[in-house]
Amino acid sequence: MKRRNFLKTTAAVSVSVPFLTSAMMAPNNPYVAQMGVQLFTVRNQMEQDPATTLKAIKEAGYAQIEGGDVRNYDTLSPIMQDLGLTSSSTFFPWSFITGRWDLVGQEAPKDYSFEKMVDDAVKHNFKYLVFGYMVEGERETLNDYRKVAEQLNTAGELCQKAGIDLCYHNHAFEFEPIDGQVPYRILMEEFDPGTVFFELDVFWASLAGHDPIGLMKEMPGRIKLLHLKDKKPGTPTMFDHNEVPHDAFQELGDGVVDITKIMQLAKETGVEQCFVEQDQSPDPVASIGQSMNYLHDIERKI
Repeated sequence: MKRRNFLKTTAAVSVSVPFLTSAMMAPNNPYVAQMGVQLFTVRNQMEQDPATTLKAIKEAGYAQIEGGDVRNYDTLSPIMQDLGLTSSSTFFPWSFITGRWDLVGQEAPKDYSFEKMVDDAVKHNFKYLVFGYMVEGERETLNDYRKVAEQLNTAGELCQKAGIDLCYHNHAFEFEPIDGQVPYRILMEEFDPGTVFFELDVFWASLAGHDPIGLMKEMPGRIKLLHLKDKKPGTPTMFDHNEVPHDAFQELGDGVVDITKIMQLAKETGVEQCFVEQDQSPDPVASIGQSMNYLHDIERKI
């Protein structure tokens, strides 16, 4: 993180929330005022002290969080309510869709199903449930992707009946060709466009050598959510997330991903909600503060 931007961040966190809220209300901007943070960014801090971490997210100017499991919200919701935070979206364990609990070393819960999860999502007023990952063993062939697409289409029908949009979040591996075809395009073709949508992670798409702006233009109305994160200049194309250097993940504005154009295009293509995420940072709370400062810097351009 650049020293100039770090100093801006520490100054911004000390500013009162009312000032930040007023600053976010740019009349031409539908996103910044309701900007969220994906809690994976602050996963270690959440394990140690969730209340203090959520308070820091609020003080950095964010209005929402995106969690990792619907079942956590019985604990999180009271804290969020006290702070004035909301949550429209959460991830969930992908094995509820694939059934491959063996691949993650777990047994299927005996007293909890995907149907029950949808009921809990309704209870917590979620608009989106996000399928966030496929482990090795679930994504070896193109037919593996077709199978997951079929499973998600079925799950998406259940979500639609409950008034919830089911979304697929990408990493980079979906863009690595198999038998000359890009698996992400299999998902684009196989998902029912009225049932399963996308949460486009612009960093991972860029890391895999694909232009997120091009993908957004290609899929109007199908990308409901964006994960905003920046990529260090000079980072090579790669598909294995385990090989990505920690410093490849940058605060918004410090990398080569054109966040301004992406957010300008978001309005044109039907994106409904954005979340800042930074998978690796030596100081995640400072990083999300710096990224929010950058969003304020560009908000009248978007």
